[in-house]
Formats: sequence, C-alpha cells, structure tokens
Amino acid sequence: MSDGSVEQDGEPIHDEDVGASPTHIASPKLRFEAWRAVVWTSVVGLIVLSIYIADSLLVIFGALVFAAMIDGGSRLLGRFLPVGRGLRIGIVLLLATGFLLWLGYFTGSQVSQQAAEFPSIVNEQVGRAIAWLRSKGFVISQGDIQNIVGQFASGAGAVTRAIGGVFGGLATLLIVVVVGIYVALEPRLYERGVAWMLPEDNRNRFYDTASKMAYTMRRLMAGRLVGMIFEGFFTYFALLGYGLVTGEYIPMAALLAILTGLLAFVPNVGAVVSGVLMVLVGFSGGAQMGVYTIVVYLVVQNIDGYIIVPMIARKTVDLAPALVLAFQLIMGILFGILGLFLADPLLAMIKVALEQRSKANHKEDKAAGHEPGSHPAPEASPA
Repeated sequence: MSDGSVEQDGEPIHDEDVGASPTHIASPKLRFEAWRAVVWTSVVGLIVLSIYIADSLLVIFGALVFAAMIDGGSRLLGRFLPVGRGLRIGIVLLLATGFLLWLGYFTGSQVSQQAAEFPSIVNEQVGRAIAWLRSKGFVISQGDIQNIVGQFASGAGAVTRAIGGVFGGLATLLIVVVVGIYVALEPRLYERGVAWMLPEDNRNRFYDTASKMAYTMRRLMAGRLVGMIFEGFFTYFALLGYGLVTGEYIPMAALLAILTGLLAFVPNVGAVVSGVLMVLVGFSGGAQMGVYTIVVYLVVQNIDGYIIVPMIARKTVDLAPALVLAFQLIMGILFGILGLFLADPLLAMIKVALEQRSKANHKEDKAAGHEPGSHPAPEASPA
C-alpha cells in the first residue's frame, strides 16, 4: 500500500479494531498505585538479588579497593616521573611484585619453619594461661576456647566456598587482582558506564560522589599501607634487637612482624589479635621476654594510633572507633575474613555517600527558599 502500513491477507492490520488493551488501567489513581507497586516490587527484588550475590559483590568491592591502591601509587609516582598513566601503573605493579618476591626470598624458609612451630607454641601458652586462671578460681577449659574460636570463624569460608573449594582463597585473590588492574587502567570507562544508567539530572551528582569516594579511598589505603609497613618493620627490628642485646632471641620474630603488618590493615581487631599472639610467643621464653613484647606492642600501637592514624584521618574520613568495631563484627560474621578486611573501607564509602547526599539536600533546601531542617508553613484551612 502507498501509506506503508503492514498488510495481512490483503487487509491493513492497523485498521482492525482489536479493542482496549487488557493491561490498560483507565483510572489515573489506579495507574499511579500500580506503578508505585511495580517500583516497590523492583526495589525489593533488587535487595533480594543483592543479598543472594553479596559474596560476589564483596569480591568486586575488594577489587575496587585494590584498584584504589594502584591508582594512588600511580598518582604519587606521577609527581616525580612524567610518563603515561599505563606505564606508571606498570611500574607500581612491578615494584609491588618485586617487594613480595624479595620478602619471600629472604624470609620464605624462615617464615615457613616458624609457621610450622607457631601453633604448638600458641597452644602451649594458652594451656598455661588456662592453668593460671584455674588457680585463681576460674572454671574454664581449652576446649571452651576452641569452641568459641571455631564459632567465630565458622563464616570465614563463605566467600571461599562460593568461589571454589580448597583453592577458593587463591582464586578470590586472583579475581581481586585481575579486576582491580582492569579498573585501575581505565577507571573513567566504568564510571561513565554507571553514569549512563542513571537519569541525566543525577549524573553530575554521581560524578562528584564518585570523585570524592575515590579520593577518600586512595587516602585511606595510603594510611593503611603506611601503618602496615611501619608496624611490620618496627616490630621485626624491635624483636630482633632484644636478641642482639640479651643474647636470647625472641622466637618467630619475622613471622610475628609479618602478621602484625598484615593485621594492621584491620583497625581495632587486627591490633588486638597481633598483640595477643606476640605476647603469647614472648612469654614462651620467660617473663622478661614476655614483658618486653608487651612494651613493643604498646609502643607500636601508640605511635600508630596517636601519630600515623590521626594524620591520615585528617585527610580522609574520621570514623568513630565503636562504629568501626561494630561494623567489623557484623561483616566478619556475615562474610568471614574477607568481610573483616573490607569492613573499614566499605564503611568509609558509605559515610562519604551519605555526606554527599546531605550536601545535595542542603543545596536543594536553600534553592527552595527555606532553611534546612525547617518545615514549610501549613496551608490555610479552607474553613
């Protein structure tokens, strides 16, 4: 036909009277309620889906944390080396790989031997502590402590089991590294992709929030790395110095230093765990050695808590310690070790998002012509 309409059996389809759509709702109020029901159903569905894939989302967030660390190193290197971003990222990765290889080469055999002896020493010291508590009238057994520790660690394999069996931890780490490198190489690509799915009116706000989050994450991870390096090296040289002065070397100095440095990534909980392990090993060599390890622990934590952490906190977000600890406990129970390690960065990102939302609401209130927090005057009664 000349009008370009579609025909079937010689008859134009659009001329057929098919009647009203069975999904058409004539009442505007009913249409509004139906649309609202669809929105709420979609929101609930997204929440359920997020819970179902929470393990995978946490792994992706871990990759973003790793990408922020790479990006921070690249930006720092760019202040001294005017080369392309891709080359700077390659240099950062090579330096990190070289450091890990150096650490494994010089401490690998020593640490592996110490790691094999570590459980027996800890169990022996725990047994002595339980015996001392019993002598003071406490009714406690080593089995009770093991049950408590086992219950706490029961969720530690949630992500590992989700990723895959015995090698789940290594697979998770590999995914975090690979995805983190891709994001660090082209962060704008993924940022534009997320913004593309948002309404145009909200894109500028998203870019501002994402920029603030990235800045905060880089600063936060820089502080974590500085604290980890300081605590690891200071602990090692302090423990090693005791042996050089007294002639009685503290067992497992290298292993304790590595554990202290790694656990420094987890505020509050990491410091307590590393301190308990250090003191247990210290008392295995006598009271004097045990007291010295307590002094080393207190010095390390005070320098980190009163000098390094406040310096970093002024540049990032200052999180309340009780809030951080509570969130760590929740994440640790839900997602195990990975959740415990990522609780602090995740909480910082949530706080940044809420702060940015609060600023946006403040601007909207000012633009509307009334003070933030105040309520508009009620309309006059028609009576």
